[in-house]
Amino acid sequence: MASRSTSSLCTTALLLLVVSWAASAFARNFYQDFDITWGDGRAQILNSGDLLTLSLDKASGSGFQSKNEYLFGKIDMQLKLVPGNSAGTVTAYYLSSNGSTWDEIDFEFLGNLSGDPYILHTNVFSQGKGNREQQFYLWFDPTADFHTYSILWNPQRIIFSVDGTPIREFKNAESIGVPFPKAQPMRIFSSLWNADDWATRGGLVKTDWTQAPFTASYRNFNADNACVSSSGSSSCTSSSSSSDGNAWLSEELDSTSQERLKWVQSNYMIYNYCTDAKRFPQGVPPECTMS
Repeated sequence: MASRSTSSLCTTALLLLVVSWAASAFARNFYQDFDITWGDGRAQILNSGDLLTLSLDKASGSGFQSKNEYLFGKIDMQLKLVPGNSAGTVTAYYLSSNGSTWDEIDFEFLGNLSGDPYILHTNVFSQGKGNREQQFYLWFDPTADFHTYSILWNPQRIIFSVDGTPIREFKNAESIGVPFPKAQPMRIFSSLWNADDWATRGGLVKTDWTQAPFTASYRNFNADNACVSSSGSSSCTSSSSSSDGNAWLSEELDSTSQERLKWVQSNYMIYNYCTDAKRFPQGVPPECTMS
């Protein structure tokens, strides 16, 4: 009886070992997905590829970019932002194409004095034109732990989310003459840099270099639901549909998500270009009139 029990335990242990090995073999890691592009050693991939850190000191910041280019996708990254007195620093996490008429989808985190909230700055560029800023406070301390920042980008809309809660939707408004990012593949970029000429209170608060190095951390990147673009071809076919596991390609906000979006925008939005009449005396941009 004892030998049979021991044999059963050994079999179970072996199965768990195989499952663990398989999970680690197929898990995404930063070595596979990203290249460190600048910073002279200030960016590091740690914990066997599970963690990436960016650092900033008075001499330089640092950054990385994805190996792949994407043309539409549902992309998640967990970030833990620079703690303490982060005034003057910017942690940027965004998608961007190349060229003078580039497309771009931005998360930027503007640091602040200890105890004052970060500002989450979002923007969308299409064919080189941006000026579509919306800014938010967050409903938690983004330096205390990791939180998930997501971009859903499909042919109909772009949705920015934080921990699964939508904070912004930018709809395709080509029908009224507004270009939409849909033809240029984009890479994922992130950087930590000094922007104390504008980042905190319009540049009034400068970076306190006695607090350096400043460090932001990244983990749990997920682009399983994304179309990888390579040499003009896509990993998603033109006939991709929800039955192929690509429901995100036509995903939109349901009624619950719309309510959560309204909650964020009512309570945490601090700037919206669509309501800035002084900035647009001739009238706000046309996409602002869409419901």
